[in-house]
Amino acid sequence: MGTSTSPAFDVEALRRGTEEANAATLLSLYADDAELRVVDRDTQPSHPKVLHGRSEIAAMFDDVFSRDLTHKVEQCVVQGDQVAFTESCLYPDGVRVLASSMISLRDGKIVDHTMIQAWDE
Repeated sequence: MGTSTSPAFDVEALRRGTEEANAATLLSLYADDAELRVVDRDTQPSHPKVLHGRSEIAAMFDDVFSRDLTHKVEQCVVQGDQVAFTESCLYPDGVRVLASSMISLRDGKIVDHTMIQAWDE
């Protein structure tokens, strides 16, 4: 009796893409029909920002990575087809951002990503 397993999620690509601000590397982790929801001070839980598909997600990565920020993946846990990770970011003026993400996978690719982020104010 054989067992079939889903392709593994590439945690190192997540870390490398995030910390090197490489949108192409991060985008390679997403399925074509992926959805990303962002909740923060401007897009609150009842009205989150929702991005559909790789092109909309790519535009967000391009915007974020065009800023002078450092990014670090602090923690990452993968269990089956679920991924959770935290990311810390730092602007040159000392303002910090913390993001927490929950991800669902299909065939090793991100299909659903919810990110909650908070800034220093």
